[in-house]
Amino acid sequence: MNIHEYQGKEILKSFGVPIQEGIVAETPEEAVEAAKKLQEETGTGWWVVKAQIHAGGRGKGGGVKLAKSLDEVKEIASKIIGMTLVTHQTGPEGKLVRKVLIAQDVYYPGESEPSEFYMSVLLNRATGRNIIMYSTEGGMDIESVAENTPHLIFKEEVDPATGILPFQARRVAFNLGLSGQAFKSMVKFVTALYNAYDKTDSSLFEINPVLKTSDDKVLAVDAKVNIDDNALYRHPDYAAMRDLNEEDPAEIEASNNNLNFVKLDGNVGCMVNGAGLAMATMDIIKLSGGEPANFLDVGGGASAETVEAGLKIILADENVKAILINIFGGIVRCDRVANGVVEAYNKIGEINVPIIVRLQGTNAEEGKQVIDESGLKVYSAITLKEAAELVQQVLN
Repeated sequence: MNIHEYQGKEILKSFGVPIQEGIVAETPEEAVEAAKKLQEETGTGWWVVKAQIHAGGRGKGGGVKLAKSLDEVKEIASKIIGMTLVTHQTGPEGKLVRKVLIAQDVYYPGESEPSEFYMSVLLNRATGRNIIMYSTEGGMDIESVAENTPHLIFKEEVDPATGILPFQARRVAFNLGLSGQAFKSMVKFVTALYNAYDKTDSSLFEINPVLKTSDDKVLAVDAKVNIDDNALYRHPDYAAMRDLNEEDPAEIEASNNNLNFVKLDGNVGCMVNGAGLAMATMDIIKLSGGEPANFLDVGGGASAETVEAGLKIILADENVKAILINIFGGIVRCDRVANGVVEAYNKIGEINVPIIVRLQGTNAEEGKQVIDESGLKVYSAITLKEAAELVQQVLN
């Protein structure tokens, strides 16, 4: 589950990670009040107005602006709130901005120049360890840094059993070229950041940039946080941070029906039981000349209700020209799935998209018979080859 920057910073702060202070606002008037309050609490005379959407690259898209007066805060907030912000992560359709974060200015003059770093914590699946990835090249696209100057990307692997050790935090600060008070600040920052990632059951904590201020403080100026959906039952307070406005309506509907769904850009919808079979099904669709329109895993207990919910979600996509239902009858019997398909088809009503149902495993022949005798516009298959040929046939 993705959350907004201001929410991520709240979590970081609760674990002792120093942050750029800010207050969220949903109207220009609230933005001005937030700026006044920040001025009282931090002494800041300038403010950063930051669009709150679940996407990076907001600055390049015009979603992050510096305001040097309260009038500018109101003017900038009025332009950003309600705008459709397009970044390299939103796609050309962009995202509607419903709120902004009014943050203190932390780029103030001092004895030394401010420095920006990149830092993230995530899981290295190849080693089964957590990894801190960091770079001196903060404040820019880390993908470009990795591609053009890979030697500037550092990695520190952490054993989950021991957690981050003091020498590892010191090595991070050393590789970032810090010394003195800045070195000590970074050691504390890295340790607190890792602990926040670990204790919240997150799959990603990304701070870009991490700022060393002119007086050698180290702050999180941004926060991109992704919390593992499977662990949200342990964190109801974090689950409450979910913003449905930022999610695809189809994915919300799938989540409400306990379906694993990811929308894609193709023309063949697919409904499968099991993630591995879903990947194989997407390959079959590609080989048949089509493009997968989604990833949809109904799980081991595919019932008439789950099939109906899955079909409705797939049919809501106007790009879908055919649907491939690929079920392996292990826990669930194929004839039960076939009856579920027929029942769902009749309940939904007129369906103008051809449906191919491939059943294999327990009672596959019986399931095929149910489909063939239904009288509906549904094609049955037993083998993957047959399913691929039928997909190709209906597309052509």
